[in-house]
Amino acid sequence: MTDGYRGVFGAFPYAFRQSDSLLFRSYVLVGALAALAVTVLFGAGLVVLIAQTAAIEGGSLTLSRAFYVVVGLFVVAPLVAPVLLVARRHRRAEGDDVRYDLALSLAGYLFVASLYVGLVVTVPADQQTTPTGAVAPVVEALYALPQLAGVVPPLLASAVIVLTHRLLR
Repeated sequence: MTDGYRGVFGAFPYAFRQSDSLLFRSYVLVGALAALAVTVLFGAGLVVLIAQTAAIEGGSLTLSRAFYVVVGLFVVAPLVAPVLLVARRHRRAEGDDVRYDLALSLAGYLFVASLYVGLVVTVPADQQTTPTGAVAPVVEALYALPQLAGVVPPLLASAVIVLTHRLLR
Protein backbone atom coordinates (compact mmCIF):
# COMPACT_ATOMS: atom_id res chain seq x y z
CA MET A 1 0.00 0.00 0.00
CA THR A 2 1.46 3.30 -1.03
CA ASP A 3 -0.79 5.50 1.10
CA GLY A 4 0.92 4.70 4.40
CA TYR A 5 -2.14 3.05 5.89
CA ARG A 6 -1.12 -0.33 7.25
CA GLY A 7 -3.87 -1.78 9.43
CA VAL A 8 -4.72 -0.74 12.95
CA PHE A 9 -1.29 0.54 13.92
CA GLY A 10 -0.81 2.43 10.67
CA ALA A 11 -4.23 4.02 10.97
CA PHE A 12 -3.10 6.29 13.79
CA PRO A 13 -0.32 8.15 11.96
CA TYR A 14 -2.38 8.06 8.75
CA ALA A 15 -5.43 9.64 10.42
CA PHE A 16 -3.19 12.18 12.14
CA ARG A 17 -1.67 13.25 8.80
CA GLN A 18 -4.90 13.25 6.82
CA SER A 19 -7.21 15.13 9.18
CA ASP A 20 -7.44 18.90 9.16
CA SER A 21 -9.10 19.00 12.59
CA LEU A 22 -6.70 19.93 15.37
CA LEU A 23 -9.06 18.49 17.98
CA PHE A 24 -9.10 15.19 16.14
CA ARG A 25 -5.32 15.19 15.88
CA SER A 26 -5.15 15.64 19.64
CA TYR A 27 -7.58 12.74 20.07
CA VAL A 28 -5.34 10.52 17.93
CA LEU A 29 -2.58 11.07 20.48
CA VAL A 30 -4.82 10.83 23.56
CA GLY A 31 -6.72 7.83 22.18
CA ALA A 32 -3.52 5.98 21.34
CA LEU A 33 -2.05 6.61 24.79
CA ALA A 34 -5.31 5.68 26.52
CA ALA A 35 -5.66 2.49 24.47
CA LEU A 36 -2.06 1.57 25.22
CA ALA A 37 -2.53 2.22 28.95
CA VAL A 38 -5.75 0.21 29.10
CA THR A 39 -4.15 -2.65 27.16
CA VAL A 40 -1.18 -2.73 29.53
CA LEU A 41 -3.44 -2.60 32.61
CA PHE A 42 -5.73 -5.34 31.35
CA GLY A 43 -2.76 -7.43 30.26
CA ALA A 44 -1.12 -7.09 33.68
CA GLY A 45 -4.44 -7.85 35.35
CA LEU A 46 -4.87 -10.96 33.24
CA VAL A 47 -1.39 -12.16 34.18
CA VAL A 48 -2.22 -11.64 37.87
CA LEU A 49 -5.57 -13.40 37.46
CA ILE A 50 -3.95 -16.39 35.80
CA ALA A 51 -1.19 -16.51 38.43
CA GLN A 52 -3.72 -16.47 41.27
CA THR A 53 -5.88 -19.17 39.73
CA ALA A 54 -3.21 -21.36 38.12
CA ALA A 55 -3.53 -24.15 40.69
CA ILE A 56 -7.29 -24.41 40.25
CA GLU A 57 -8.49 -26.53 37.35
CA GLY A 58 -10.62 -25.21 34.46
CA GLY A 59 -14.36 -24.87 34.65
CA SER A 60 -15.74 -21.46 35.49
CA LEU A 61 -12.26 -19.97 35.99
CA THR A 62 -11.48 -20.46 32.32
CA LEU A 63 -14.69 -18.62 31.51
CA SER A 64 -13.81 -15.76 33.86
CA ARG A 65 -10.39 -15.40 32.22
CA ALA A 66 -11.98 -15.22 28.80
CA PHE A 67 -14.56 -12.75 30.08
CA TYR A 68 -11.73 -10.56 31.39
CA VAL A 69 -10.25 -10.40 27.88
CA VAL A 70 -13.65 -9.60 26.36
CA VAL A 71 -14.19 -6.74 28.81
CA GLY A 72 -10.76 -5.40 27.89
CA LEU A 73 -11.70 -5.46 24.22
CA PHE A 74 -14.96 -3.66 24.96
CA VAL A 75 -12.94 -0.89 26.60
CA VAL A 76 -10.21 -0.61 23.97
CA ALA A 77 -12.45 -0.84 20.89
CA PRO A 78 -14.33 2.45 21.49
CA LEU A 79 -11.03 4.18 22.27
CA VAL A 80 -9.61 3.35 18.85
CA ALA A 81 -12.87 3.39 16.87
CA PRO A 82 -12.90 7.16 16.11
CA VAL A 83 -9.37 6.98 14.73
CA LEU A 84 -10.10 3.90 12.65
CA LEU A 85 -13.33 5.37 11.28
CA VAL A 86 -11.70 8.66 10.27
CA ALA A 87 -8.69 6.87 8.73
CA ARG A 88 -11.05 4.65 6.74
CA ARG A 89 -13.07 7.63 5.56
CA HIS A 90 -9.99 9.50 4.38
CA ARG A 91 -8.45 6.42 2.80
CA ARG A 92 -11.55 5.69 0.78
CA ALA A 93 -11.91 9.38 -0.09
CA GLU A 94 -15.53 9.30 1.09
CA GLY A 95 -15.33 12.93 2.06
CA ASP A 96 -12.97 15.46 3.49
CA ASP A 97 -15.42 16.76 6.06
CA VAL A 98 -13.75 18.39 9.06
CA ARG A 99 -17.10 18.21 10.90
CA TYR A 100 -16.98 14.41 10.80
CA ASP A 101 -13.46 14.35 12.23
CA LEU A 102 -14.38 16.92 14.87
CA ALA A 103 -17.56 15.11 15.89
CA LEU A 104 -15.82 11.77 16.22
CA SER A 105 -13.04 13.30 18.28
CA LEU A 106 -15.63 14.83 20.62
CA ALA A 107 -17.35 11.45 20.88
CA GLY A 108 -13.97 9.85 21.60
CA TYR A 109 -13.20 12.35 24.34
CA LEU A 110 -16.68 11.74 25.76
CA PHE A 111 -15.84 8.03 25.95
CA VAL A 112 -12.57 8.76 27.77
CA ALA A 113 -14.47 10.93 30.27
CA SER A 114 -17.13 8.24 30.66
CA LEU A 115 -14.45 5.71 31.57
CA TYR A 116 -13.34 8.01 34.36
CA VAL A 117 -16.92 8.48 35.58
CA GLY A 118 -17.46 4.72 35.45
CA LEU A 119 -14.30 4.17 37.48
CA VAL A 120 -15.43 6.68 40.11
CA VAL A 121 -18.76 4.86 40.44
CA THR A 122 -17.02 1.51 40.94
CA VAL A 123 -14.58 2.63 43.66
CA PRO A 124 -15.04 0.27 46.63
CA ALA A 125 -16.48 1.92 49.74
CA ASP A 126 -13.33 1.32 51.83
CA GLN A 127 -11.19 3.13 49.22
CA GLN A 128 -13.43 6.16 48.73
CA THR A 129 -12.02 9.48 49.89
CA THR A 130 -14.01 12.45 51.07
CA PRO A 131 -14.43 14.72 48.05
CA THR A 132 -13.69 18.41 48.37
CA GLY A 133 -14.09 21.42 46.13
CA ALA A 134 -16.64 22.31 43.52
CA VAL A 135 -17.08 18.75 42.25
CA ALA A 136 -17.70 17.26 45.71
CA PRO A 137 -21.49 16.90 45.26
CA VAL A 138 -21.01 15.18 41.90
CA VAL A 139 -18.43 12.74 43.29
CA GLU A 140 -20.63 12.01 46.32
CA ALA A 141 -23.57 11.29 44.01
CA LEU A 142 -21.39 8.97 41.92
CA TYR A 143 -20.15 7.19 45.06
CA ALA A 144 -23.77 6.68 46.14
CA LEU A 145 -24.67 4.79 42.95
CA PRO A 146 -24.52 1.01 42.91
CA GLN A 147 -21.27 -0.31 41.46
CA LEU A 148 -23.06 -1.97 38.57
CA ALA A 149 -24.09 1.51 37.37
CA GLY A 150 -20.43 2.10 36.48
CA VAL A 151 -20.92 0.34 33.14
CA VAL A 152 -23.68 2.72 32.02
CA PRO A 153 -21.58 5.82 31.16
CA PRO A 154 -19.10 3.92 28.90
CA LEU A 155 -21.95 2.06 27.21
CA LEU A 156 -23.80 5.29 26.49
CA ALA A 157 -20.65 7.02 25.27
CA SER A 158 -19.80 4.13 22.95
CA ALA A 159 -23.34 4.37 21.56
CA VAL A 160 -22.69 8.07 20.92
CA ILE A 161 -19.62 7.13 18.85
CA VAL A 162 -21.71 4.75 16.74
CA LEU A 163 -24.55 7.26 16.33
CA THR A 164 -22.14 10.06 15.41
CA HIS A 165 -20.59 7.90 12.72
CA ARG A 166 -23.98 6.85 11.36
CA LEU A 167 -25.40 10.35 11.28
CA LEU A 168 -22.42 12.09 9.69
CA ARG A 169 -21.17 9.53 7.17
